[in-house]
Amino acid sequence: MAQQGNNITIQIASEEHLAYVDTILQTIADAAKIRGTGIAKRNPDYIKNKIVEGKAIIALGGEEFAGFCYIESWGHDKFVANSGLIVVDKFRGQGLAKNIKRKAFELSRKRYPTAKIFGLTTGLAVMKINSELGYKPVTFSELTDDNEFWKGCQSCVNYDILLRTNRKHCLCTGMLFDPARDAKADPIPQRKLGVYERWLRFKKFVFLGGNRKKNNKDGKNNVLKSFFSALFA
Repeated sequence: MAQQGNNITIQIASEEHLAYVDTILQTIADAAKIRGTGIAKRNPDYIKNKIVEGKAIIALGGEEFAGFCYIESWGHDKFVANSGLIVVDKFRGQGLAKNIKRKAFELSRKRYPTAKIFGLTTGLAVMKINSELGYKPVTFSELTDDNEFWKGCQSCVNYDILLRTNRKHCLCTGMLFDPARDAKADPIPQRKLGVYERWLRFKKFVFLGGNRKKNNKDGKNNVLKSFFSALFA
């Protein structure tokens, strides 16, 4: 069933929406250029398959593309990720990202009721939305160990960070909803969201602040672990 509001329709995408694939990919690419971090490239056939399989959410303002998101299962359906969330500039400021994300979350819960739902984000806005749905910030070790998922990060401009930290850290923050534990949403307080902003700046400083000696690697990881534990304890 489609969700409507502010003349925008949000629904599970189907074959009739395949005509929007090129627009979806271009919107994702444009956002990646502007943000400069945290958005991996998507293959046209991959997006088409998500739509045909009924695993994508699309938002339309009339017939005009407004936003998109898709779901994918990993680790033999033990984990589900909501990925590729994007909203066209002219439709922002209306709570559309939140509504698309909620629709994708509902679809994930319906199709994979026992799976843990997770995501990676560099954006405070997405983190806030996830928090309201019941996600909690976690270390990467709590996410899927399915190599196929992590291969999807290869086209991200920050993939080298993931490699040189042995897939323990990156500019993204992992967030997880565990249906066995997080049935009731307990949003992160605004105070901690503010701290998260400083955490993201700190990670950028550590990983993008210039060349660092290899012998500083262990010390760097220990600092990150301590900071992360203090922030999300």
